[in-house]
Amino acid sequence: MMKNKKKYTDTGEGVIHEPDEVGSVSFRKKDWWKYLIGLFLLFAYLFPFYVIINVSLKAFNDTSSRIQLANPIYWDNYQKLIQTGEIFNGIKNSLIITVLVLLVEIIVGCMASYALARHQSKFNEVIRNLIMGVMMITPLTTLVGVYSTMSKIHGTSTYWGIVLILSAFGLPLVIFLYTNFIGSIPRALDEAAAIDGASNMQTFFLVILPQLRTVTITVIILQGVGVWNEYTYSYYFLQKAEMATITLVIKTFFGSVMNDYGQAAANAVVGMLPLIVLYLFLQKYFIKGQVDSAIKS
Repeated sequence: MMKNKKKYTDTGEGVIHEPDEVGSVSFRKKDWWKYLIGLFLLFAYLFPFYVIINVSLKAFNDTSSRIQLANPIYWDNYQKLIQTGEIFNGIKNSLIITVLVLLVEIIVGCMASYALARHQSKFNEVIRNLIMGVMMITPLTTLVGVYSTMSKIHGTSTYWGIVLILSAFGLPLVIFLYTNFIGSIPRALDEAAAIDGASNMQTFFLVILPQLRTVTITVIILQGVGVWNEYTYSYYFLQKAEMATITLVIKTFFGSVMNDYGQAAANAVVGMLPLIVLYLFLQKYFIKGQVDSAIKS
């Protein structure tokens, strides 16, 4: 038998050994367990999508297992949601609230973080500790107090009321992310801008803000998904039917007498499509922002 001959390449700076095909195949075989874990994780993440899509294609009186394929396929669930249009009104309300909340959190959060990151003082240290403390508080524990306050100022069933509440609960995490990121940006950039005659606001908007793209994408995805899927505060504060968000529309198919799982699943499928499309476009920025935030924190 002929032995496998090793391949060498002369680059002019020395001879470099090139791994043969047998060696590369054996390397892949050694990592079989990594591929197995990857397949298991892929299955675990895709299985819920399969279940909800499968349920959305079943009739109301279909008592078969949710895992069993729909037979026959029942498209009336999607036809009904198109006819009623409630889910599209919910998407509109959720989109308006999500965009407004993100604007408030990004504008207020990055400006507050710039002040906290650039001015090291005992007072700012206390502020940062308070922000971290607020992150530990569950929003549901303050529901009664927040509701009574918003009722007195007529903030229920309004966009500005729910935006104010959700922004307040989301700002601590946003400020935490921005502060860590801005703290890693060299102060020499601020000093150079000041020498050129730039004010603090000009330095922030012209020098610092353009460098916050990756962490801003992270904030958009993390906070955007949270606001899009928010249910508790929306349930109590958005009491008018025309103000219902996606989660409130889906909730209408569950009652004390009967539950229409097929219709609820169909509305959920349509409701999550905007998030899937958004993530597909922003995923590379999200991953980069997560890595940068972890390194610079």
